[in-house]
Amino acid sequence: MRKLILYLLILSPYFIFQSCKMSYGFNDASIDYTKVKTVSIEVFPNYAPLAQPTLSQEFTEELRNIFLVQTKLDLVKTDGDLQFTGKIINYTTAPVGIQSNEVAAQNRLTITVQVKYVNKTDDTKSFESSFTKYSDYDSNRPLNEVESDLVKEINELLTQEIFNKAVSNW
Repeated sequence: MRKLILYLLILSPYFIFQSCKMSYGFNDASIDYTKVKTVSIEVFPNYAPLAQPTLSQEFTEELRNIFLVQTKLDLVKTDGDLQFTGKIINYTTAPVGIQSNEVAAQNRLTITVQVKYVNKTDDTKSFESSFTKYSDYDSNRPLNEVESDLVKEINELLTQEIFNKAVSNW
């Protein structure tokens, strides 16, 4: 009886984690790898005024990275089975959370990206859409002090949303 209880205690975390893994696979891509082999992601030029000079490259690399990490697709320069083009069209900071003394407690950095997605194997999944994400920061801190961390966070949010819309079933 003790051995049975011991085995159950040892194996129970395995079953718990396996069930969680199956239930919460939000990053699972629904790609038919028999038809789709490649993805091409062109550089997203920056048309937003006042954006940091490296934003275009950082966003493009983050989008490429999510496909390399979360899929089995090969990244090609042009003419992939899945194709992404677009541009960065907005990069703004504005006060939010105005307090009773009419001073902002926080500021918000917002980035908007316009994306054209072409699925050459199933045109019904192609789309053209804008994606906007933001991150708030303490108004007592200057933007240049927190900007790189905010941009990294926003890029991760944007690319995950683009990835989900393009290749996820949920």
